[in-house]
Amino acid sequence: MNLNEIRDNPGSRLKSKRLGRGIGSGKGKTSGKGHKGQSAREGVALNGFEGGQLPIYRRLPKRGFHNLFRKSYAPVNVGSLDAAIESGRLDGSQPITEETLFAAGLATNNKDGIRLLAEGTISRAITITVSGASATAIAAVEAAGGSVTTTVAKKVKPEAKA
Repeated sequence: MNLNEIRDNPGSRLKSKRLGRGIGSGKGKTSGKGHKGQSAREGVALNGFEGGQLPIYRRLPKRGFHNLFRKSYAPVNVGSLDAAIESGRLDGSQPITEETLFAAGLATNNKDGIRLLAEGTISRAITITVSGASATAIAAVEAAGGSVTTTVAKKVKPEAKA
């Protein structure tokens, strides 16, 4: 097979309807655009246009704040960690890192890191390094005899001046 012999599957590409080819074609005369008006012309941009009236997106007040620098972490629960070790997707005797969690499929989308959460229970001692962890998740892992290391330092609020 050569590149010049490659063809699309039959029926995968529909032929476009030919416009303005007589009334017998079904799309003759105005080509399905009706009579006159802005939407019958070329270069129509009607999205959000309200005929000269102030558009709704300008009438309504702005609300909220969008932080451009916010970090988004992929959640991994302690219970799913335990299940992955039990099924053999993770080796509990070796230190667990974010890379091994991604490789095991516990965190799918690569965001700014992984945050360990405390849903479920863990029955074995593990050593895990993640971007962040909740206090209850750290307590659950340490109660099972393991240890949690976080790579992202917590922000310390500045002391109020007296």
